[in-house]
Amino acid sequence: MKTVSDYFGVNVFDDRVMKATLSAKVYNSLKQTIDEGKALDVSVANAVASAMKDWAISKGATHFTHWFQPLTGITAEKHDSFISPSPDGGVIMEFSGKELIQGEPDASSFPSGGLRATFEARGYTAWDPTSYAFIKGKTLCIPTAFCSYGGHALDKKTPLLRSMEALNKQALRILRLFGNDTAKYVRSSVGPEQEYFLISKEMYDARPDLRFCGRTLFGSKPPKGQEMDDHYFGAIKPKVAEFMEELNEELWKLGITAKTEHNEVAPAQHELAPIYTTTNVATDHNQLTMEIMQKVAQKHGLACLLHEKPFAGVNGSGKHNNWSIATNEGQNLLSPGETPYENAQFLLFLCAVIKAVDDYQDLLRISVATAGNDHRLGANEAPPAVISMFLGDELNAVLEAIETDAPYKGAEKTQMKLGVDVLPKFNRDTTDRNRTSPFAFTGNKFEFRMLGSSNSIACANIMLNASVAESLKIYADRLEGAGDFEAALHDMIKKTIKDHRRIIFNGNGYDDAWIKEATEVRGLLNYRTTADCMPHLLDKKNVDMLTSHKVFTVDELQSRCEIMLENYCKTVTIEANTMISMAKTGILPAVAAFAAVTAKNVITKKAADPSLSCVYETGLVKKLTALTDEIAEKTEQLQSEVIKLADADGIIAESELIRDRVLPKMCELRLAADEAETLTAKSYWPYPTYADILFSVR
Repeated sequence: MKTVSDYFGVNVFDDRVMKATLSAKVYNSLKQTIDEGKALDVSVANAVASAMKDWAISKGATHFTHWFQPLTGITAEKHDSFISPSPDGGVIMEFSGKELIQGEPDASSFPSGGLRATFEARGYTAWDPTSYAFIKGKTLCIPTAFCSYGGHALDKKTPLLRSMEALNKQALRILRLFGNDTAKYVRSSVGPEQEYFLISKEMYDARPDLRFCGRTLFGSKPPKGQEMDDHYFGAIKPKVAEFMEELNEELWKLGITAKTEHNEVAPAQHELAPIYTTTNVATDHNQLTMEIMQKVAQKHGLACLLHEKPFAGVNGSGKHNNWSIATNEGQNLLSPGETPYENAQFLLFLCAVIKAVDDYQDLLRISVATAGNDHRLGANEAPPAVISMFLGDELNAVLEAIETDAPYKGAEKTQMKLGVDVLPKFNRDTTDRNRTSPFAFTGNKFEFRMLGSSNSIACANIMLNASVAESLKIYADRLEGAGDFEAALHDMIKKTIKDHRRIIFNGNGYDDAWIKEATEVRGLLNYRTTADCMPHLLDKKNVDMLTSHKVFTVDELQSRCEIMLENYCKTVTIEANTMISMAKTGILPAVAAFAAVTAKNVITKKAADPSLSCVYETGLVKKLTALTDEIAEKTEQLQSEVIKLADADGIIAESELIRDRVLPKMCELRLAADEAETLTAKSYWPYPTYADILFSVR
């Protein structure tokens, strides 16, 4: 019987395969490219391509593709076979270094935000050697960046790699000031926890809103939801366990270190978490994870829902982005050590993050902004739209001591007393976890909890890397010219704490009083929707910072603002049109038919016995008739608002109409339809209910 170690990474052209298939000279040169950013020699590329082709063919691959991440939010592939014609009429299997390094998909067919005209089709994909190639089905997938003919980034990988380089550059400057001359590079690492729902595929297919929009647009609350907290960490149901078992196996074959799996809070909701890895690799892995989740689910008669809020009234799904930074020597720069008060290097990196989150809270909010996530942020399973940081009691006490120049006594290790002698004794952590905080310190990393479950983690990590790089640059510029390094360091840490204390909040982020304090007293931003926050991507301070570190060009930022707002508008418009269709072709006929049958029953009963009052039936007919009229009226009002969108003067104006006119009308229509669902006989209701969907998987 094979163990996991026998097949882990079997479909990945990883370091083990490269060592075995490449000459020492080629391998060492490639490693320098991967680890230190050394330019890739053409002869090395040819040797790698040959070895990669032979390995892939031995695994049954017939095609290769440059696998990239355009601004659609998903991945893209164009498959080419390895075959080339031979003079004798047969074929030979070829794959050159040039084909490995560069591909040419159609750039005009992907979102570009005006960077490419429709007739300007040429675009390029460029091999990212820092992320291993892998086999999916019969295709060798080569992770690549994607750019236009003019060199503009049309993907999420390119700015992510740029942000990692910016962070690396500035972090090394700080390390050199502390006497570290041996570290070659600093990388951010991420472990994204992925939440998702599993429901019956049959019921998924019966719901147009799930098929077209990924979320339910109608649905009354079931008698039981998550009130009992009995699903969270509960025993995993057999069908779900079978899905998880196959999912793990497929992920492990691709070298994805799926580690933790469990039931989440809502019925039918689950979570998967991997082990940390370098940010660009973690981003590739998370995109693959979402794709494979959906494929494996179908094989088990299930549908995997990755929408942020597929069901109203129950928890939505997020993606907690656990972020840290470390050197190539393995030193975690966000690890406080045993004595954080005395760890000046840690305190400086901590302050850099505090400053970054406060200065660029708008960019962090923008990085998680989607139409789907707007429904989730601020609900009981997600942090509010206001950005704040949780540091815990010990670090908070350390910062207060530094700010006030007071002595710090240090936190005592408190042993947990459980009252049962046979149970092991252990020390309580000095820092609790705060699940209501958008950005929480959790020991040696920060957990950014605002990401939506369907989001690419690239966007959030681009902004995190870039904003922290900016803080470190400011620090390095000042410290490198300081006459007294120790005094300058102390003053800088102290000043950062004083200037940015407003962003630190260790309390309950769900409390309405906090939102009031955050916005009215502390002056923190509260961008509730994508339409509110996205235009601020182009604020001067944001453009200046992101362009100065060469993470984006001005044109690329303008394009992304356009694309994200356009995506927001298109998403909600599709939802509105789906609601209109479901109301007109499904809900209205069903309610009207049930009302007619009920009215006919009243007539029949009274004909048989005129003394009967038929109070229940008569009252029901009146309610259903009134609701039918209301649903019809709200449907027409919604349709009218959607039609008006065509007259909007630009994408910002359209997004504001979506926010202010379309979404409220969608809510009004839903309220009427959901009430009608509670009064209509189940046999007449045209769609599976929440009760059916959430509790159907056994």
